[in-house]
Amino acid sequence: MVVDPRIPLTDPDFYTGDFHPVLAELRARGPVHWHDELGLWAVVGHDAVLAVSRDPATFCSGRGILLSDRERAVGDADSIISLDPPIHQLHRRLVNPAFHARRVAGLEDFVRGLVGVLLDELGPGETVDAVERLAVPLPLAVIAELLGIPDEDRDRFRRWTDAIIEAADRQTDDTLVHLGELYTYFGAIAADRRRSPRDDLVSVLVQSEVDGQRLSDAEIMGFCMTLLVAGNETTRNLISGGILALAEHPDQRKQLAADRAAVAIGVEELLRWVTPVTSFCRTATRDVELGERAIREGDYVLLLYASANRDEAAFGPTAGRVDVTRQPNNHVAFGFAEHFCLGAGLARLETRVLFEELLTRFPDWELAGQPGRLRSTLMHGLTSLPVELAAA
Repeated sequence: MVVDPRIPLTDPDFYTGDFHPVLAELRARGPVHWHDELGLWAVVGHDAVLAVSRDPATFCSGRGILLSDRERAVGDADSIISLDPPIHQLHRRLVNPAFHARRVAGLEDFVRGLVGVLLDELGPGETVDAVERLAVPLPLAVIAELLGIPDEDRDRFRRWTDAIIEAADRQTDDTLVHLGELYTYFGAIAADRRRSPRDDLVSVLVQSEVDGQRLSDAEIMGFCMTLLVAGNETTRNLISGGILALAEHPDQRKQLAADRAAVAIGVEELLRWVTPVTSFCRTATRDVELGERAIREGDYVLLLYASANRDEAAFGPTAGRVDVTRQPNNHVAFGFAEHFCLGAGLARLETRVLFEELLTRFPDWELAGQPGRLRSTLMHGLTSLPVELAAA
């Protein structure tokens, strides 16, 4: 089946509106569609997304993971996300210990302390921008701590990570300047850690070897930028999107407020509903059939996680509704298989702790204005979210 050429799957503005009815129409016609005008396959079905994710030999990442990657040369040093097996696993093992379940669990008191400080600054009846006051500072502080970034430098990271997301769709003079600043900054941090290693991720990277070779400066920079974005932007958008979802579905918010132990399950539903990472891409390395469609070697494949997470075939007749008690919940908000998000456990911890504490202090909130939407084909996020808080 061919996608209606008027459906602008590569236009960031498409994702600032309610694009889900359009994706639902595509799913109703089949799990995989060719978009002739864009020259790519749109994978909208849950099972089809899983099939591609399970088979990195047939659907590789090394030729591009972003819609804009077709316009540039993708290098091995760009990001661990762009690496294919077996080199992907070798690089991933370098930082796996930092995100091990026991290590993440050990961060809970630290995260809860950060959340407490943020909530202490808010008052009942106050209208606040939940993006600026909650969703941005928490994950930024946590990933900066893991990377070993000094407190006085953390404010700059908001600007730099925003530039990385903008550059995923288009590179402007401003974004290139910001990316250059970030590259230079991490270069200085890496040089310092070579001289004086610490207990942080940058120290791990500068001392690591793959096949007996130290990581190059470009590989270290790519690693740092990926960890910064993956540990910051995705969680930021999950938190802000979750606050919005619970404002729009107060019955679901009341269920979580009444049972703090249910928040962990609720976070899984917020992951499904929000889907912070809208899409990634793959390239077919051989002719293959997917969803009864003949994909040719070299074809570009767009995995629409945002569609897969609303697929009625996977989530039943309630796929289009928020249900914080949903179990099982086999969402793909963190990807799947080889490229399952390294920081998934950390994102879950931060989001769970924030909602546990937020719902305890402010069990009710409502929208106090229109949310600002992020223009991006990569991230589904908010730039602002005015809410009015009510105390217990």
